[in-house]
Amino acid sequence: MEIDYKHALPEADARARLERLGTYLTSKHGIKVDWTGPKAKFNGKYLVVKIDGELAVAPGVVTFRGVDPGFLWRKKATEYIQGKLEKYLDPKVPLSELPTEG
Repeated sequence: MEIDYKHALPEADARARLERLGTYLTSKHGIKVDWTGPKAKFNGKYLVVKIDGELAVAPGVVTFRGVDPGFLWRKKATEYIQGKLEKYLDPKVPLSELPTEG
């Protein structure tokens, strides 16, 4: 499964927001998030869908590359990840207002 999400934030701001998203995912779903440089590894489940992949922050784009959950769950997993990226990378929402707990 591959998602490229374009954003208009400075790279450091995008990273801070994605770190906050990682904290939320760990709190809400028990998804483990480990950052190394500009990349984070994700491992866990959302509902019955395994989320296992890597998120990379670059100027103007965030990329998610992960294990394809299969035909039945692909759309649900893609919508969930894209929805979270839209929410957390929205420059109109202050970082302090993004949730860290589920």
